[in-house]
Amino acid sequence: MIVVDPRETEMATSSSLHLPLKVGTDIALLNAMMNLIIQNDWYDKQWVGKHTEEFERLRQRVEPYTLAHAAAITGLQEEQIAEATRLYAQAKDAMIAYTLGITEHHCGVNNVFAIGDIALLTGHMGKEGNGIIPLRGQNNVQGAGDMGCLPNQLPGAIPLGNIEARLRFEEHWGRPIPPENGRTQTQMLERIESGEIHFLYIIGENPLMADVHMHHTEKTLEKLDFIVVQDLFLTETAAMADVVLPARSWGEVEGTYTNTERRVQRVRPLIDPLPGTKDDWQILCELAQRLGYSMEYQNSEEIWEEVRMLATHLYGGMSYERLDREGGLQYPCPTLDHPGTVFINEYLQQEEAQQKARFVPVEFTPPAELPDEEYPFMLTTGRRYELYNTNTQTAYYPPNLKRRQLEETCDMHPDDAEKLGIAEGDWVQVSSRRGKVSVKAKVTKQVQPGLIFMSFHFREVPTNRLTLDVFDPIAGTAEYKACAVKIEPLRSTVEVE
Repeated sequence: MIVVDPRETEMATSSSLHLPLKVGTDIALLNAMMNLIIQNDWYDKQWVGKHTEEFERLRQRVEPYTLAHAAAITGLQEEQIAEATRLYAQAKDAMIAYTLGITEHHCGVNNVFAIGDIALLTGHMGKEGNGIIPLRGQNNVQGAGDMGCLPNQLPGAIPLGNIEARLRFEEHWGRPIPPENGRTQTQMLERIESGEIHFLYIIGENPLMADVHMHHTEKTLEKLDFIVVQDLFLTETAAMADVVLPARSWGEVEGTYTNTERRVQRVRPLIDPLPGTKDDWQILCELAQRLGYSMEYQNSEEIWEEVRMLATHLYGGMSYERLDREGGLQYPCPTLDHPGTVFINEYLQQEEAQQKARFVPVEFTPPAELPDEEYPFMLTTGRRYELYNTNTQTAYYPPNLKRRQLEETCDMHPDDAEKLGIAEGDWVQVSSRRGKVSVKAKVTKQVQPGLIFMSFHFREVPTNRLTLDVFDPIAGTAEYKACAVKIEPLRSTVEVE
């Protein structure tokens, strides 16, 4: 197991090899690895020639990324990069699992392209024990996207530009569907700011705490004429709302979840629903009725049957009865006698395969904001072991449940703490060009000198007052993982700004 992470996490200490690269230098590392693989012929030329396109373009793009060049950018040793490359390229089977540390950058899409390129180059695709796993931040994120929550897709991951499919949905629903893509969250915030959007309906999200540059998000939401929030608790965002609709939790509902390996599974209620709450689908149906559209279902199975009918190519064979009997199936599963699809890119391993996978070579770009004399530290954000996103749910753990961390800390290296005269548990002020927060220091070798780590779980320390509102131009994902900050010791707490 190779772990690529700026921090020495528990996973890193259990690994065969830990590469503690500088934040935001993933592409430089991956390009150097691909360059070394090509130089040493550690790839199957026949396989690459038969199943891929744009190899020569990839070779030219990665050629400047020598071990020395990549080491200078990433802060790694040349020997570390070479050993990781050898282990991955020469393994019979190898898999890459990545998380938000890859995607939450202004170059997040390019990071993913680079991961796809190295997996294709080595042939670690489409067979057992190989491939790429984008680990999701929350359960059923895959299912939400698959059901049409992405702004450019219909349920069943069907592009809006698919005219035939769109007509099929229009006929069944009895309403026209706009052919143009919807807006990402980033684009919607921009349109609120410009005055184009006046009303926002938020379901199961706490953007005031979760979005970068919290000052900016707060001012943007205040421009709205009307806000509706549908959630379990009165979150910071819900407190700004004109109407709050009480929804039910995962333990009170039944339906289906889809995990990151495309496995659809049934879920059932664990407890009776709290009084005065409704399932999300019931709330949406009642709202549709009041807006003049007859949307009526008796239960979640009826909704699933509609999905199966309209997106047969993925779900046609996944009846509730079969999901109950078999414990879950992986799509595509178009018919009731189909076993489900275990390896989505299995066609690449077939000799007669006609379709080819295309390399997408990318160039390294540094983080949008780097440390300087005024703000000498790099802040990277993430999650704590036991906590969940903005802590909306995990904040309500029972008090007798033992927890590792009950408050936010600024994790910093002992060398940095010593230079600043900071000891474990001291209050410090962390400031960026966008805001500042007060927080207790945690002195640890988990982080490198010059790097600090904080989460955004605790409302008492709103870390996203510090983060940078720079976004990936393709996906619209914010650069949560890199911004410049300064640290100053405090004698007591101060108000956040």
